[in-house]
Amino acid sequence: MADKIRFRQVLRLYALYTRMDLDLLLRDTRIALLAMAADTLSSVASISGVFLLAWRFDGVGGMTRWEVLFMLGYVTCVSGLFRLFFSANNGHLSRRFGRGQFDHMIVQPIPYAAQLITEGFDPFTGSQTLLCGAGIVIWALSGMGRSPSLPWALCLAGSLCVSLAIVIGLSYAFSALAFWKPVAFEEIATTVVDDLTGVLPNYPLSGMPPGFQLALVTVAPLGLLGWFPACALLGKPPLGLSAIYPLAVAVLIWIIAGLALRKGFRHYGKTGSNRYTAGGHRR
Repeated sequence: MADKIRFRQVLRLYALYTRMDLDLLLRDTRIALLAMAADTLSSVASISGVFLLAWRFDGVGGMTRWEVLFMLGYVTCVSGLFRLFFSANNGHLSRRFGRGQFDHMIVQPIPYAAQLITEGFDPFTGSQTLLCGAGIVIWALSGMGRSPSLPWALCLAGSLCVSLAIVIGLSYAFSALAFWKPVAFEEIATTVVDDLTGVLPNYPLSGMPPGFQLALVTVAPLGLLGWFPACALLGKPPLGLSAIYPLAVAVLIWIIAGLALRKGFRHYGKTGSNRYTAGGHRR
């Protein structure tokens, strides 16, 4: 369990999951393509309301229609990255803890951190949301007449990774509750992720009161998954905050998640899981 993650090992696991995902696609291509099309339509539908409103009134809350579209594309990319890399239980750790399945990871001859990094990788059946978001971002930039430079593109990629880290960090922090109350909190990560990658981050906050904006970039950081980073990338960081503010929040969230998980691991090591009967069946 204490083994270090080896880069080659991670690459081999990514290759393994790539082959497994391709097998899934080829085994029943029709069903797989229908599911992928449904995911794409769902992604478009989740942002269409805000987009049509912005298009009808030529912007919302001080943001132009193209800036709103860019923000919506950014949010879709964040959801797409989660779908691409964390679609399995590695993005919903409360299921592992709540079902008493953490032992399954510990006994594997692979560090559980490496398992978490690679387990949900679906490059064929899980990339459609990210591709949809990338297309929306390119469309928005074209509409604004922007020609992104390489440094700006790198800033965009880094910002997306920070937003994804916020989603994963919050999911893991809340998942620690399942160590103490496995039945009650088995699916809490699902609720957290659904709220963070659902429709709530799609709304531009520029026209809202500053107090409400501040609450949504601190207490409930939904604004850091779309509105704030999109404005920062367009050269308009809100609330007078630095463009790297989301990174500071992500670091703080991961510190909290690390402390919560460490305490949970200690509790789990003493008590184990009460989800299984003597015969091995889950309660």
